[in-house]
Amino acid sequence: MTVTKCLQTKENIIRMAKATFPEKGIPQIEELTEGMCNVAYKLTYEDGFRTILKIASPIKEGFMTNECHLMDAEVKAMQLVGKYTDIKVPEVYTYDTTKLLCQGDYFFMECMEGENWITVYDSLGEEVLAGLRKEVGKVQKKLTLVSGEKFGMLGDTEHTFDTLYEFIHYLISNVLQDAERKNVEIGISKEVMLERLAKDREYFDAVKTPTLVHWDMWEGNIFIKGGAITGIIDWERAMWGESFMDEPFRHHKRNPQLLEGFGVSELSGEELGRIFWYDVLLYLTMMTEGFYREYEDDGLYHWSKSLLEEVWKK
Repeated sequence: MTVTKCLQTKENIIRMAKATFPEKGIPQIEELTEGMCNVAYKLTYEDGFRTILKIASPIKEGFMTNECHLMDAEVKAMQLVGKYTDIKVPEVYTYDTTKLLCQGDYFFMECMEGENWITVYDSLGEEVLAGLRKEVGKVQKKLTLVSGEKFGMLGDTEHTFDTLYEFIHYLISNVLQDAERKNVEIGISKEVMLERLAKDREYFDAVKTPTLVHWDMWEGNIFIKGGAITGIIDWERAMWGESFMDEPFRHHKRNPQLLEGFGVSELSGEELGRIFWYDVLLYLTMMTEGFYREYEDDGLYHWSKSLLEEVWKK
């Protein structure tokens, strides 16, 4: 368990459920332990109705600077996706920020059909996996239909940017400062990294219009059934940026099927120049977040550090 999880008693979960679904009986409650940030429960009622209860942490401890108003961002992102695309996201039944029944903000949302991709990954054949990767590319392309006026995090209305470069500089600077606070060994000095970013500024000039980015669309946040995607969850890190910022385009994940689904055969030098910095941003974040969440082991740190070293040498 991480320090950000706002666990609730069974009695209080029932009170929250009755306030939202007064016509329902007492649900069966199951904690969903896969996530590393917010706490989530699956509630199943006697009539078969199922819903997910997700609760935000009421404290700032355990969060990095770029993690701002995550639950607001998640609800807003799902509403935008539901309004402007045909991508399947959970319907939000209620979003409570009053703190009357729970010390943290919370929402009840639809329970997605199918299975979590990561839980069945090893049982899927290569043909199915290739099809799913292509479908992820199509989902990424559909998200470009959702555009904003400024670059920035959906949950952070105080920090918005006219250019993509300013936004990326802000994000990377924040992570480097977060790493300094926890004495995280990056292996590259902050000064060297930011100087190199400044030299690459021109790569970002081509992106004029901010579009919606999930930023964490790995297999654990995707539901599938019959070899097709049935839903995308965990939009809390959503941002106004560029599609290539999302996790499937990272160095360790990018594949031909993804690009085909997205509608490109190969990436330009300019695009690869930006993608390099998106790689750096994610790997820096993964290296550092465990020191804030207080993970039980440092495996994520060492794995992401090796990826950072690999892309930096290239």
